[in-house]
Amino acid sequence: MYRFLPLLLILVLTAVLAGLTKVSVWYWIGVAVFGALSLLGLYDLLQTRHSLWRNYPILARIRWIAEEMRPFFRSYIVESDTEGRPFNHEQRSMVYRRAKNVSSVEPFGSQLEIGRPPYEWLSHSIAARHNEDVDPRVMVGANGTAKPYSASVFNISAMSFGSLGAHAIEALNRGAAKGGFYHDTGEGGVSRYHKAGGGDLVWELGSGYFGCRASDGSFDAERFRDVAADDQVKMIEIKLSQGAKPGHGGVLPGTKVTEEIAEARGIPVGQTCFSPPAHTAFSTPVGMMEWVAELREMSGGKPVGMKLCVGNRWEVLAICKAILKTGIKPDFIVVDGGEGGTGAAPAEFMDHVGAPLRQGLVLVRNALVGCGLKDEVRIAASGKQISAFNIAASMALGADWVNTARGFMFSLGCIQSLNCHTNTCPTGIATTDKFRQRGLVVPDKAERVANFHRNTVKALMEVVGAAGCSHPNELTPRHIMHRVTEDIAAPGHRAYQLLEPGSLLADPGATHLAREWDLAQADSFEAVR
Repeated sequence: MYRFLPLLLILVLTAVLAGLTKVSVWYWIGVAVFGALSLLGLYDLLQTRHSLWRNYPILARIRWIAEEMRPFFRSYIVESDTEGRPFNHEQRSMVYRRAKNVSSVEPFGSQLEIGRPPYEWLSHSIAARHNEDVDPRVMVGANGTAKPYSASVFNISAMSFGSLGAHAIEALNRGAAKGGFYHDTGEGGVSRYHKAGGGDLVWELGSGYFGCRASDGSFDAERFRDVAADDQVKMIEIKLSQGAKPGHGGVLPGTKVTEEIAEARGIPVGQTCFSPPAHTAFSTPVGMMEWVAELREMSGGKPVGMKLCVGNRWEVLAICKAILKTGIKPDFIVVDGGEGGTGAAPAEFMDHVGAPLRQGLVLVRNALVGCGLKDEVRIAASGKQISAFNIAASMALGADWVNTARGFMFSLGCIQSLNCHTNTCPTGIATTDKFRQRGLVVPDKAERVANFHRNTVKALMEVVGAAGCSHPNELTPRHIMHRVTEDIAAPGHRAYQLLEPGSLLADPGATHLAREWDLAQADSFEAVR
């Protein structure tokens, strides 16, 4: 019966207070508090939905409160600087400091376990140098692209208006304009807030074709031409899949389709909208290449590429075979890591579907290099890339530039409260609640977005200089050392089995991708049986 003691005690105290004749402010406060607790306890005792509440009236509520507060206590009190997930305290603090223009140096040595795999480090040079370049760029545009784009090596990854609030989107775009880097729209279309800052945009086209969607959900060429003609749109990115939930598709409930979201996505206000798992504008690798050519022509010659989280390895090789068969080259491929991202997803997809960034990046690099296509088709890497070393390592292993979404969310003030999908984001970033968004002051946060970019690129150039290079694209796999075991470390080209140029064309059977190469076919995403 001990489990009912809190309720009995509260009922007794309520009865005692009710029997008192002395009336004061504290008396009425006591009556209100203990009366409310009594009603709550009686409700717990009689309700039938929660067993713990029924067996432990009032007392079981402590567990509910503890569950709600657990992320905060864990993050600020329990965890060490390097234990947190998805981003630890040390990583978040680095972004905060760089966004605020505060020194991000660390004292007294590394807190990482450098003696255990998968620790990596960059091999520095005796002939290290100091680089004056503070804005390294990469030109994006395969042969025949009329309007190539000069991209920063560090940009804002895809985040849709709707997943992020209006203030957050506008602050990101104004920051991109200040810093001279691009802002990926996400698959939710080009909203008025993406345009508000005048920053460069990469328009992402998902399977829902938001912004160029016909009434039946298919691709509308005329609407595409209208949006793509905007000078602010610099490149087009076909989203094949995303790291958070590859191959999943999605549903946007009608209750979330406000007038502003409907305007950006080209859908009716208040109507539930479905995004299929796969595209309907093409069904084969060759068809996708032909659509790339059509989009490039309809956009007036702007670079057109694709984003994917690597799944079946033969499908990546099938895309390469389609490029070789048609002669049509996408301008870039963004490799998204299966580590997840800003989008909410089922746990199974977040944890176990899709290749992690490093493995996906290496496969795409091997596919393009092995087919002799890497010189014209650029690669970008996206997924938990927030530090100068992250960027340098990805570029050494094949990426031409790096995108980050959560890194720039931290620069806006994100505290990793893990409420992105509840519309109750405490910092006003991942919410459409106008009252919560009020806390995010656009001019101030735009400056922090630009600061984070500038200070991270500055740190990158210091790392690049330490390797004896003058531009990140001079980094090679040999600059990255990967700890395979506690006793053995290998340079990147050995640790990741990197292919030599043209090896898939000259002798695919001699490579570790021989089986996947045989399974791949240009005319279907299905494996050859």
